[in-house]
Amino acid sequence: MSPNVRMICASHTPLMDHVDADPLVDADVRRHFAELAAEVADFDPELIVEFAPDHFKGFFYDMLPPFTVGVRATAIGDYDIGDRGAAFNVPEDLALACVRALHGADVDAAMSYRAQLDHGFAQLLVLLTGGIGRYPVLPVHINCSGPPLPSFRQVRRLGTEVGRWLASLNKRVLILGSGGLSHDPPIPSITTAPPPVAEMLIAGRNPPIEARRAREQANYETARKLARGEGRATPLNPDWDRRFMEQMAALDFDSVAALGEAELTQLAGCGGHEVRNWVAAYAAMAALGPFDHQQIFYRDIPQWNAGMGIATARHLSAA
Repeated sequence: MSPNVRMICASHTPLMDHVDADPLVDADVRRHFAELAAEVADFDPELIVEFAPDHFKGFFYDMLPPFTVGVRATAIGDYDIGDRGAAFNVPEDLALACVRALHGADVDAAMSYRAQLDHGFAQLLVLLTGGIGRYPVLPVHINCSGPPLPSFRQVRRLGTEVGRWLASLNKRVLILGSGGLSHDPPIPSITTAPPPVAEMLIAGRNPPIEARRAREQANYETARKLARGEGRATPLNPDWDRRFMEQMAALDFDSVAALGEAELTQLAGCGGHEVRNWVAAYAAMAALGPFDHQQIFYRDIPQWNAGMGIATARHLSAA
């Protein structure tokens, strides 16, 4: 049967509820998400597949696979996005079926019965559905923060095989790609971090609330400095962001795959590697056949340390 699949790829930024941006820009961003939320409600997906990153909140160097499918998952609740400890509505049978399909296609994907998911997963679900438990969701974590990272070829293969698996389900499916575009949050590198910070990167689960709040405040201050033209964060790169969005619309995976890790970090900041989630989402859509596409929004918002982009697509059989 023809798939009935839609896709939304969007930047996430937990700063949008904590650091003031231009009120007109703020209102414009929220209007776009509200309009998309209404579309999602009308579509009423039977399953959401979300490709998303982590920011050393739930996944750490003590065991950091390139890809992990959450079989059971709870919200970390960082930045007050999603209730801390609340369960994502993960259909375990489908999560395990997805893992089996990926392994059958020789894609090395781990699985977790105790995935802790941060705002990278929670924010789009909150903005688009009102919460993390409204619809069944299959969370697929892509390591975008802990080098060495999975190659874009690996990511594309992951997305392609997820798309092929989705084609067999005969369900209304919404694919989400969460993250990017250019941004440079204060995430330390394990190669240069002092021992206490390195230990946090290796096994920093469930920190005291004071430590979590301190990290959040550091992120706010990084964005405020960026907006003032101060600090060490890599500036936003709207030209690169728009070019990347155009490449994805054209299914030009090769251009981004040609970038090395260091080159992409220089162009788009350490957070720019989160575009891997867009690549996976577009690859999944491409595996399902022809689709129509819209780039509906882009603004560089330094107060939120975010190249804020939103793009949507739907399989032509669902048009």
